Amino acid sequence: MNTVVSPTPAAPAGRFGSGQAVRRIEDDALLAGQGRYTDDLRIEGQAQLFFVRSPYPHARILSVDTAAALAMPGVLQVVTGADLVAAGVRPLPGTAGFKRADGSPAATADRRALAHERVRFVGEPVVAVLADTLQQARDAAEAVFVDYEALAAVIDPAQAMAPGAPALCDAAPDNISCEARHGSAEATEAAFAKAAHTVKLDIVNQRLAAVTLEPRSVLADYDRASGRTTLHMSTQMPSGVRDTLCDAVLNIPRDQIRVRVADVGGGFGMKTGMYPEDAVVAFAARTLKRPVKWIADRSEEFVSTTHGRDVHVQAEMALAADGKILALRLRSQANVGAYGTGTGVAIQLLIGPWVQTSVYDIQTIDFHFKAVMTNTAPTGAYRGAGRPEAIYTMERLMDEAARQTGIDRIALRRRNFIRPDQMPYKNPMGQVYDSGQFESVMNQGLALADFDGFAARAAGSVQRGKLRGLGIATFLEWTGGNVFEERVTVSVLADGVIEVFSAVNAMGQGIATSLAQLVVDAFGVPLDKVRVVLGDTDRGDGFGSAGSRSLFTGGSAMRIGAERTIEHARGLAATEFEAAPADVTYAEGAFTVAGTDLKIDLFELAGRQPEHRIFIDSTSAVAGPSWPNGCHISEVEVDAQTGDVEVVAYASVNDVGRVVNPMIVRGQLDGGAVQGIGQALLEQIVYDPETGQPVTGSFMDYAMPVAGSSPDFKTEMDQSTPCLNNPLGVKGVGELGTIGATPAVINAVADALARNGFAAKAPLLQMPLSPTRLWSLMAG
Repeated sequence: MNTVVSPTPAAPAGRFGSGQAVRRIEDDALLAGQGRYTDDLRIEGQAQLFFVRSPYPHARILSVDTAAALAMPGVLQVVTGADLVAAGVRPLPGTAGFKRADGSPAATADRRALAHERVRFVGEPVVAVLADTLQQARDAAEAVFVDYEALAAVIDPAQAMAPGAPALCDAAPDNISCEARHGSAEATEAAFAKAAHTVKLDIVNQRLAAVTLEPRSVLADYDRASGRTTLHMSTQMPSGVRDTLCDAVLNIPRDQIRVRVADVGGGFGMKTGMYPEDAVVAFAARTLKRPVKWIADRSEEFVSTTHGRDVHVQAEMALAADGKILALRLRSQANVGAYGTGTGVAIQLLIGPWVQTSVYDIQTIDFHFKAVMTNTAPTGAYRGAGRPEAIYTMERLMDEAARQTGIDRIALRRRNFIRPDQMPYKNPMGQVYDSGQFESVMNQGLALADFDGFAARAAGSVQRGKLRGLGIATFLEWTGGNVFEERVTVSVLADGVIEVFSAVNAMGQGIATSLAQLVVDAFGVPLDKVRVVLGDTDRGDGFGSAGSRSLFTGGSAMRIGAERTIEHARGLAATEFEAAPADVTYAEGAFTVAGTDLKIDLFELAGRQPEHRIFIDSTSAVAGPSWPNGCHISEVEVDAQTGDVEVVAYASVNDVGRVVNPMIVRGQLDGGAVQGIGQALLEQIVYDPETGQPVTGSFMDYAMPVAGSSPDFKTEMDQSTPCLNNPLGVKGVGELGTIGATPAVINAVADALARNGFAAKAPLLQMPLSPTRLWSLMAG
């Protein structure tokens, strides 16, 4: 079942077009308990699948005994890695386009849908058990005997690169999958040599779990008549899953797989690609020739989904006496886990660096990034995907530079902002910013946060025995996924509905509402006349939803597709009127001929066509990425006796270009900020360094932000600088809050320490700032 968002009761079109805070049309069904998630689907005769996973971080598989499991009640099939190899199932795609230091291609071990011969992290799937019921599959999984030979494991990237460390891949004995260098080492060294000030920080972006309300879910349905397999699943990228599964893994024609997506309970980047488990479910359905369902449990999600972040950076910045930044030098080790994936590597070696210099006019850089393999779960996209790591590094450097030079942190930013008259601006990574008024956005942020009144608030905190600090982050981000083309279809139906399909995907962000509003803009019809259909590879291909591109690219394609439909319909109306198309005008659902009383309703016109519809299949592209930016300011209170940190105020001004639905945009910004605060203060995936076992495998161990601990957000949108790269003028917004919140909160804690006699501790702050960690730092 694909996502179909049906019309709401009729209302005037003007109330529901762009710029209006339209209530989300997706929500009525969800609030009434009528959502359709993958686990809600039941197909007659479906089997249940359960995975046997590796308990070892690194081991050889000596043998797998499935006889006892196969003899148990209800068991239909037991599949091993050797079975998949024998059936011709190929490894998942690895790293491409990057190189090792010697110029050889990037290295990674073959990642198979089920581990074959060797396991490389705890939780890697080894055996799949299929039975009539889930309990039968679970019981049989207990009877599978896997004989392992334990191997030495390595968890920390620095230790993984050390001589003699256990190697995860024969082609990379140093465990470096690949590396990348950007800029000029010579020019950067010269800039540091003449600098009046230099600042250096050791910064860790800890490993995070992308926790979604709905876990990964797949239901594969095999059709005996056609031989096709339909995957009903929770994913952000239906076409991408199908293409990888067919082209790379199963080696079958794409028309043999259909992917359908209904409701998705969150993605955050974690559901952007194909997982090994997806391939196993599809294979099992095709071999059993019956439906197969797998729904991950929460423990599986913690240990086997892609994790986010996990980057260690040595960052240095050189400044002139007046505070002008002369150069930036970075040395980074990204822990990409047991298998280097294209996404996991590109995020840290390329995408993050694209925004590393952010809103500041810096042209001299020396970046050296390494993707290091360890015996941990692979990393991949997580909200922001490289940009939060880069901006966090930049903003920590800016505030520390202000403290060490004695230059006011606001003045330091003003001296280094890229000016509007420099637009379009090419940064040292070759990325071109089309627009931006960064100082203006900061000025608005300072006013919204009542920056001048902070001293009085800090004094009040002291009276309550708390240390108060204010943190600021001025930054930008890149959106669009660098996939700028998108396809839509528009069907004007004789029954009075305009049905639109897009390959972007809903995952809780309200995209169906925004797309419907754009259709209202173009056609001038009430919102109840619009039906949005998403999530079906038989209806159309497209990149999907990632990189905050859904509205930026998909919305632009929808607007263009609607306009093309109107132009096509204008020609049809002209034929009906026996008039020239130039004399036919369209407004509010009807065509007329200038100077006459001739008029025909849009839907009546559709009914007169041979197929009783007016249909357009439209593909279009935007001109380049968008560069949303913002100023986020947080205030914290620190309890010096316990190390507890409370975010007591949060204000942000966000340049997101034109806003289609301010309520949805504000929700994205504030929700993203909560996730950024979670990284700053609470969240961390931890592996035991001695055993390689994950120790944060449940919500009892992994701390998450909750609504009750979130601050009251003051959130504003600046629409004065529309994006010039798309016809809507919109900029991606889904990840902006996450990117700004983390440095704003950590800078606030650093400010609280520096104001209260702990200035030497400020550079040592590392996330997450749990009470124990912060208290120990202050007491040490």
